[in-house]
Amino acid sequence: MSTRLTTMLAEQVQPVIAEVRELRRNIHQHPELGTDNPHTQQLILDALEGLGLDIQVGTSITSVVADLVGGLPGPTVLLRADTDALPMLEESGEPFSSTIAGRAHACGHDAHVAMLVGAARVLTAERDSLRGRVRFIFQPGEEGFGGAVNMIDEGALEGVDYAFAIHVSPNVPTGMVAGKGGPIMAATDTFEARILGKGAHASTPHFGNDPIPVACEAVSALQTMVTRRIDAFNPAVITVGRISGGTTNNVIPESVELEGTVRTVSEGARLAATTGLERIIRGVCQAHDCSVELSMTPGYPVTVNDMRFASLAAEVVTEVLGEGSYFELPTPIMGAEDFSYILQQVPGAMVFLGACPEGIQNSLEAPSCHSNLMRINEDALENGVALHVAMARAVLQGRFIEGSEHLVETG
Repeated sequence: MSTRLTTMLAEQVQPVIAEVRELRRNIHQHPELGTDNPHTQQLILDALEGLGLDIQVGTSITSVVADLVGGLPGPTVLLRADTDALPMLEESGEPFSSTIAGRAHACGHDAHVAMLVGAARVLTAERDSLRGRVRFIFQPGEEGFGGAVNMIDEGALEGVDYAFAIHVSPNVPTGMVAGKGGPIMAATDTFEARILGKGAHASTPHFGNDPIPVACEAVSALQTMVTRRIDAFNPAVITVGRISGGTTNNVIPESVELEGTVRTVSEGARLAATTGLERIIRGVCQAHDCSVELSMTPGYPVTVNDMRFASLAAEVVTEVLGEGSYFELPTPIMGAEDFSYILQQVPGAMVFLGACPEGIQNSLEAPSCHSNLMRINEDALENGVALHVAMARAVLQGRFIEGSEHLVETG
């Protein structure tokens, strides 16, 4: 049990931690992908059974929405956990590692679900004194499938005034929380390009039109464009993650394929990067008498924390975990989150919960999220439960509403 939690919260959280840990390990062993997570959904429903929550399950995806209606009128705060895993091999060495080859909970969503279930158990015990409603949402399909959009379309935000989410991070020390107001995570778009040249024998390249050096020139030109045409203080990251072309060493291929991502933290930089990418690839191909088939796929928007809500989160973290437990990120993180869709519609925030594994002295050296070696310190689970509980209480007590530009009628 963490010694940093306030005495009252420690006493309230401690009875549910064994169940939280067990649920997290069960989910971890049975990872599911995309928006179809039926086993995880059933584990959530079983864990919430008997709590007297108003529960609805999704129709287009295997989501769960559970409402805790307090005894007094007030606002509605949404607490969110994502449920899906990643299509990758797990090599963490944990005794409860994935039992399904090629699937792994390497982004901590198993912990997110378990912590939110624990918070539901704690908050249910004080139902009569709550001023408002807590909506717990368990959302599949965060890893590139946009499950948040499905949930919004099915009414998950109806009546919601504020939203809060926690993401575990093995690269933040256990017992600490990182956050910031404003943009905290990037928008991400993907692109695919097929550069078409003319095949030939390797000994007579002049009889063909080699697309491989054209692709190489395009990749280099993209990096030059980012550093010279986009403001360094409004950053963009363009990554070519896959280049594929050719079949053997003495044949010039007909085509080369490129695939990658564009990550930005503002709509201005997003427009500059995506239009610049298209201009560069098409221009380089034209200069070398090649044609190109180019497609861009918009991804998640920028995740933007409400400034005042992020300040409230910082206050609550300090109250829950002690002085010095919260630190502000100096810059946004260039990963993307579909919680961004929720924050486009209601004020709220996401924070990063420290979960650096035991035995690692420098958290920056810990295997990160999406690593095949990713692990977390399970002592962080109680901190996450406590933080969900404390944030819900703070919002329902009106600590955000007073003086807020987002003032709402709460009945």
